Amino acid sequence: MNAKSRTTAVHVLSAAEIEAARQRLSAADPVLAIAHAEVAPFEWRIRDAGFIGLVQLICEQQVSVASAAAIWKRLQQGVGTVTAENVSTFDVETLRTFGLSRPKAVYVRALADAESSGAIDFGRLRDLDDEAAIEALTALKGIGRWTAEVYLMFCEGRTDLFPAKDLALQESYRWAARTPARPTEKELSERARRWQPDRGIAAHLLWCYYRAIKAGTIPAPEIAR
Repeated sequence: MNAKSRTTAVHVLSAAEIEAARQRLSAADPVLAIAHAEVAPFEWRIRDAGFIGLVQLICEQQVSVASAAAIWKRLQQGVGTVTAENVSTFDVETLRTFGLSRPKAVYVRALADAESSGAIDFGRLRDLDDEAAIEALTALKGIGRWTAEVYLMFCEGRTDLFPAKDLALQESYRWAARTPARPTEKELSERARRWQPDRGIAAHLLWCYYRAIKAGTIPAPEIAR
C-alpha cells in the first residue's frame, strides 16, 4: 500500500480523557477554570481527513456556518464525490459555478493538482510532528496557519494545537478573563503555552463556552469597561 492510500486510525479522546484534560487546564489557568465550570461535557469532534477534509475547510474560510454548508452542498452537487481526480476535470471558472468564490476555486483546483502531483501526501502528513505538518499544509496555495491547525485538530485528531487567530477563541477568552479588550493572536498564543499538552482541549472548551453564551444557555459575563 503506498503512502497516498494508507490510512491511520485516529485516536478519539474518550470522555474520561477529555475530563482529565479539563481538570489539568483548570488547575493551570484560572481563566479556563471559569469556562470549565460553565461548560457541559463535550466530545472531541472528528471530520473526514485528506483531500475532502481540506476542501471543506477551504469552503468554510471567512464565511458563516450556514454559508459554508450551502457552498459545500453546491460543490458536491457539481463535482460529485469530492476527490482530487474529480475536481481536476473542472477548470476554475466551472468550479465557480458550484458556489465557490474565485479565490476558493483557485485554491481547490490547486489542491487537486497538488495531490495529483504528489506535492501533498495526506498519508505521510500523519507521520509529521505538528509544526512540520503545519509547514507542509501552509506551503499549499490558499492554506494559512488557521486552516492548517483546524485541519490537524479536526481531521487528524491532534490534541495540542491552538488556532489563536480564531476570533471566536479570542472573544471567548476575553469573556472568561472578564477583560474589555480581546487578546491579539500573539497574546493568546503566548497564553496558550501554559496549556500544553492540552491546547486542543482548551480550544474546544473555549469554543463551547463561546457557543453557549451566544445561544444564551449560560449568561454573558458582565465586564467593566
